[in-house]
Amino acid sequence: MGLRYFIHRRPVPSLNRQADIVFPRARVAVFVDGCHWHGCPEHGPKRHLTNGWYWSEKIASNVRRDRDTDQRLEASGWTVIRVWEHEGAAGAAQRIADYLRQSQDPG
Repeated sequence: MGLRYFIHRRPVPSLNRQADIVFPRARVAVFVDGCHWHGCPEHGPKRHLTNGWYWSEKIASNVRRDRDTDQRLEASGWTVIRVWEHEGAAGAAQRIADYLRQSQDPG
């Protein structure tokens, strides 16, 4: 789509969080979240049969960290886009490209 980006990069160097895709000029950070590990409401784990107490807290902790990351980046002037792993790559790329083009539109 002709967009310039970096992968696996900290949007804010002082924040120990890496985004999957970073558009530094537009200040957009993209995270591709795995359904299992980030608690997807459609495809995330319903319950674990083995060590359920551990996994439910682990996934809840991941979700809390994701929200904290979003808040910290937004407070630093970044836009966060989250993509679920179950989204098609073409559709996710188009959603990101549309946002970037719209945010550059002066009108």
